[in-house]
Amino acid sequence: MVVEAKEAAVRLLKDLVPDELLAAYTRLLAQGGCLENDGADLLGGAEQVEALIDAGMAHVQSSGPALPPRLAPVPPDLALQGRLAELTRRLVADQERLLAGQRRMAETHPWASPMVDESSDRLVRIITDREEIGNVSRSLITAARHDWMTMDNQSVERPMDELTAVPPPPSFEGHVRCRALYETSCAEHAVGVRTIEIAVEAGEEARLLPKIGMKMKLADEAIAMLPLTPTGMSGALLIRSSVIVAALREYFELLWERAIPFGAANPESPLKPREQQILSMLAEGLTEASIAKRVGVSVSTVRRHAATIREKLGFDHHHFAAGAAAVRRGWIP
Repeated sequence: MVVEAKEAAVRLLKDLVPDELLAAYTRLLAQGGCLENDGADLLGGAEQVEALIDAGMAHVQSSGPALPPRLAPVPPDLALQGRLAELTRRLVADQERLLAGQRRMAETHPWASPMVDESSDRLVRIITDREEIGNVSRSLITAARHDWMTMDNQSVERPMDELTAVPPPPSFEGHVRCRALYETSCAEHAVGVRTIEIAVEAGEEARLLPKIGMKMKLADEAIAMLPLTPTGMSGALLIRSSVIVAALREYFELLWERAIPFGAANPESPLKPREQQILSMLAEGLTEASIAKRVGVSVSTVRRHAATIREKLGFDHHHFAAGAAAVRRGWIP
């Protein structure tokens, strides 16, 4: 009978009460209770006796005026009922605190609260204050509940001479999926690549695209932030319209499927064989005239191929820079 009671206790209360408390409870069950004065020795301290009583898993009962009081265990099914009641009270209290916090958030940042009705006049908001743009941009990440998505390029107001990574907060672990799309040029700068590495080490999934037209931040399908200028620091749109945000999310997913995972070894080259041949010569430093003579085409044809190569690589400047970029990506051995 004692063994059955212990097995029932473990089956019903496992993971609902701390292991140490459950162990003390099963010891008390095995003994069928004990004198109150012996409880501390049996259960490992007066704290365990108090914890069992506070949890409703044991109680002190009187055996009569001539006998000392006993510490008696509550039957396992009643202990479970009491534990569930306590968890329910805590859940209600936590829910009340959550609602109070959301009301305060709505008062402070109406853009960040799911309690704001979509019929409000704040579905699309223009922000032009630089300090407010920075604050909203940094804090928007806390609005994500399931997915946090960003797109970034090298449109910055000052040289990339310092790390600016904002890794996902620890609360994201196991709860929020964090993904980022970067323009490939970001990963071809020493500071840029280290910035991405820091975010990836913190749990971000990163992918690269040759060209990203604008920056973007998305929290689930609830809130989006878009730049009104290339850098986004002089003006930004904060969007809460579910229709627009869903469309932006779909756009992100389409780009995500096309992008190359950050750190992928030797990704497939998007260049045709002739473009590959010309790119290799550009990387060697040959002139367009020399390449035309070697390949057996006109100089204008070489220039046309070079323009196509730069477009596919996402580079608009010197040929050699495009060649060097292709070497780093593994497209030229």
